[in-house]
Amino acid sequence: MGLALVLPMNLLERALVSGSIAAAAVSLVVAVAGRRSTGSSAAPLNATSHFLWGERAAREDGVSLKYTATGFAANFGASVFWAVFYEALPRRMPPLARGAAVSALAYVTDYHVVPKRLTPGFELRLPAGALAAAYAALALGLAARDLLAGNHRRQIDADLPTT
Repeated sequence: MGLALVLPMNLLERALVSGSIAAAAVSLVVAVAGRRSTGSSAAPLNATSHFLWGERAAREDGVSLKYTATGFAANFGASVFWAVFYEALPRRMPPLARGAAVSALAYVTDYHVVPKRLTPGFELRLPAGALAAAYAALALGLAARDLLAGNHRRQIDADLPTT
């Protein structure tokens, strides 16, 4: 049993862990999708930096500190942000349900609430199916630690009445 499973973590510590896993999952999915649809693994993350560098970021294919690192940092920050919501939801909810709920909220916020300049930018380089895969990766990434640690099972078992 790992140390993280023994020591209770506060909300922000848990969000940093689940958000980091989610960021890695989303980055992997968009990189693979970018390679397939544009020939560039970096293109979708580059496009994410459009909030800072403008539309030129969406046209960049190569790996760069300016576009790729900024895009990755933005994706990481957004993933940790959404992880706070995931971790704040009741632990009685199954991890995949919490992940799916937060991912759906993220999608609605990203594409129907915030100004275009603040969208993730993936849509500038990826087809709709790849966007759906990115949000599925967010949901799975948020839930991954709880699923792997069995935290959801312990909570459910703790809530069952004893006979």
